[in-house]
Amino acid sequence: MQPTPDEITSLVGREVYSNNGVFVGEVEDVRLDIESRAVTGLALTELNVELFRNRVQSGEGVIVPYRWVRAVGDVILINDVIERLESDEEESGEAVV
Repeated sequence: MQPTPDEITSLVGREVYSNNGVFVGEVEDVRLDIESRAVTGLALTELNVELFRNRVQSGEGVIVPYRWVRAVGDVILINDVIERLESDEEESGEAVV
């Protein structure tokens, strides 16, 4: 589900929600793999403080892997961030964003 170039620029500014309806953040930029011409991540800012407390300092952002994206429309839906972060922490013993 890779977007076309016109769609890539339209991603910036869209709100991102988990598939459970929890606000995650807002797309500020996209990360691209030039060789494969694919979007590999979404750079988010205006983060939900409750989700990223103790993981990200105020004013910082995160990059969400594009493989987490479930749907793109008026908003972007991704897999549930909290469940993903908690399972990654349990496996590695540290917070991964």
